[in-house]
Amino acid sequence: MLMLTPVAYGLAVLLDLLIAFIGLRFLLTPGPAAAGYGVPAKENGDAAYLTIKGLRDLTYGLLGLALLAFAGARAEAWFMLVVAIVPFVDTVIVLRHGGTKAVAFGIHFATAVTVLLSAALLFMV
Repeated sequence: MLMLTPVAYGLAVLLDLLIAFIGLRFLLTPGPAAAGYGVPAKENGDAAYLTIKGLRDLTYGLLGLALLAFAGARAEAWFMLVVAIVPFVDTVIVLRHGGTKAVAFGIHFATAVTVLLSAALLFMV
C-alpha cells in the first residue's frame, strides 16, 4: 500500500498538469488545439467555443492540483471520479461532429479510463 501512494499522487498530478496545459493551449493557440481535440474549429466563428474549452480545462487542472495539495487524496479521488464525465462526453462530441474514431477512443475515451484509474488509486491510499 505504501508503494501505491507515489503512483496515485503522481498520476493525479500528471493528469491535472496535462489538462491545465491543454487549457492553456486552447487559450494561446486555439486552432491547432481544436484540431488536436478532434473537431477542427471554423476559420471565423468558433472563438467563444475555443475560449470556453480552454478556460474549462485550465480550471479543472488547477482545481485538481489545489484539491490534492490542500484537501488530500480522497477529495481528489472524488473530483477525478466526477470529472471523468468530461472526456467520456468529449468522445461522443468528436464522433457526432465528424471526428475520427481513433481520436475519439484513442484520446478522449482512453483519457476517461485513465482518469477513472487515477480515482481508484487515490481511493486506495
